[in-house]
Amino acid sequence: MTKPYIGITDFTDFDQVQAMQRIVPPDSDYLLHVGVMMSHRTLHGLPTEWAKAFPAKETIASIFASPDTYNCLHYADYKSRPGLADSLATALSYVGKNITGLQLDMTWPDPGELLLVQEQFPEMEIILQVGKQALLDAESSPAGMAARIKEYEGIISRVLLDQSVGKGVPMDAQLLIALAKTVQDSFPDMGIVFAGGLGPASIHLLEPIRQAFPDLRFSIDAQGRLRASGSALDPIDWELARLYLQRALAFLA
Repeated sequence: MTKPYIGITDFTDFDQVQAMQRIVPPDSDYLLHVGVMMSHRTLHGLPTEWAKAFPAKETIASIFASPDTYNCLHYADYKSRPGLADSLATALSYVGKNITGLQLDMTWPDPGELLLVQEQFPEMEIILQVGKQALLDAESSPAGMAARIKEYEGIISRVLLDQSVGKGVPMDAQLLIALAKTVQDSFPDMGIVFAGGLGPASIHLLEPIRQAFPDLRFSIDAQGRLRASGSALDPIDWELARLYLQRALAFLA
């Protein structure tokens, strides 16, 4: 597994990446996570309100031009569909040679399909999102979640604990701590990512997590709160993103 990261999701061009990359010191313990969104519908050219918010799939490789960032394709599809491995392979055909991770914004996708993807892209990390619906489907309990994650052991490298799923809802730190403790106990080699309402004015939401895990090198990701509107349908305000990245680096130092 690569180093922990500080994530910004919804880059749309490489100039944005370069501007954010200049903020991260070369000797930082954290990578800049360059998150780019794609969905089943945008991949296959189907009508969706997200078509204007996500970059064109043909431009993704250019956004991932730097080999020094954690270049992560976020693939969103909350419906169970056949042929997931084929869709993911098609999606990954657009990412270029510098891909680092594939984040699955999905609800318990078929682990057999993911194994096929992992075998085809062995150097790429797979990150599994545990969102609100995923937790409900796992009996709304840390033990239930761990039982479901067990099905992906050896396939995924990190688990993203995110009950906001891009909507900017502030995280429930105590819930995430309980989930993370179970992940840490059950899968000690698995990376843990926290998300939910993070932005330049809300880095303090991570304080209980840092106190609960003083030795854990965890990653974070931000999306909705990097806009004044809080809506991921709007472009990122890069001044807000700059402040978030600077404050996150200082907090996690």
